[in-house]
Formats: sequence, structure tokens, C-alpha cells
Amino acid sequence: MEQGYKKTTVAQIVHEAGVSNSTFQNIFRAKDGVLTELVEFMFGNQFAMARQTAGQTLPPIYVYAVETAIQMTLTELNENLREIYLEAYTQKEASEYIFRETAKEIQQIFGAYQPGFTAADFYAMELGSAGIMRAYMAQPCDEALTLERKIQLFLTMSLRAYRVPEEEIEKTLAYIAGRDIRAVSERVMHILFQTLAMRYEFSLSDLTQPGLE
Repeated sequence: MEQGYKKTTVAQIVHEAGVSNSTFQNIFRAKDGVLTELVEFMFGNQFAMARQTAGQTLPPIYVYAVETAIQMTLTELNENLREIYLEAYTQKEASEYIFRETAKEIQQIFGAYQPGFTAADFYAMELGSAGIMRAYMAQPCDEALTLERKIQLFLTMSLRAYRVPEEEIEKTLAYIAGRDIRAVSERVMHILFQTLAMRYEFSLSDLTQPGLE
């Protein structure tokens, strides 16, 4: 979070952790192993917290919408966090975890809309939607492409791909538009980092990009 994924070296990690190189290699093999460990924690908890936010009474597609909105907002917190997410969607081991686990989630959420789809079909669909997600995360918000527009565009495309009826899509988009997604995402980030026992000090309002308003 302080200096980004690429600038952080294994030597720094080993020094801060107070362990030997051999110990580090036995656990993680390389720096991308640390990234994969972080990804497993982040994505598992993001869906769990999206379920808490959406509640038990709303349709499952709301969980998908909330998780998507949270993830997209988190990448606007600061550039180092954006880099971490982009690396996660790029590196083989971390991205495979994202594709595989998200495919399981979307099969549960969208299975009723695609009754003939197999687990392999949902995995293939996730490859496509993940590519769109990464493209939006890589592009910083500006006056033309605000955070709200990013979320709306991604959800419209993905929900249509999963054959969600237009009326349900409209209701889902309205629900997300009515949420203070910045506040929700900042709260999620605080909880995640507290759980990781990491100390940090930043506020979404302090790190907001011009186009995020």
C-alpha cells in the first residue's frame, strides 16, 4: 500500500518480516505467491461483505452488483491499490484463483437464468467479464468516465450476458445508484485491513481523483 506491488522487493519483505530467504521461498516461492495469498483473502471477504451489505431479502444478483461496485471503487482509493488489483488480474496464479472462485459464485447467482450452463460455461463467461473488469479498473476515472458510469456500464453488460431480464437489471442498477458506494467500500477496506492486522491511515475523501466526484 505504501509503495506499490512492483516497487516492493522480496528483500524488503524478508527484512520487514524478519525471516530468512529460504523460509520465505518455502512458503511463497516468489513475490507473486504473496500476491496470491492476498487475493485469496480479499476476494473471499469481498463476496462475504457484499452479502452482508445486500442482506438476506434481496435477490442474489444484488450481491454480485454490490461486490462488483466495491471492487471497482477500491481501485480508485489510490494508485498503489489499483496496481495491486491489476497485477492480481494479470499474474497467472492469482488470476486463475479469481476466475475459478468467481465462476463458482456466478454459477450460484445466475444459474437460474442460464439453466443449461455447466460449471465450465460459467468459467468461460467469467474470463470475458474479468477482462472487462480489468479494463475498467486500469482506466482512472475522469469527467467523462466517472465511477458511477463505470459501475453502470459493467453491470449492464454483465447482467445482460447472464440473461437477466431488463426489468431486474434496472432495479439492480437503481439499488446500486442509491447506495453510498464510496462509504461502503471505504468501510470494507478498513475491515479487511484490520483483519489483516495491517496499519494504515487514509480516507477515500483524501485520495479521491478529480473524476471520482
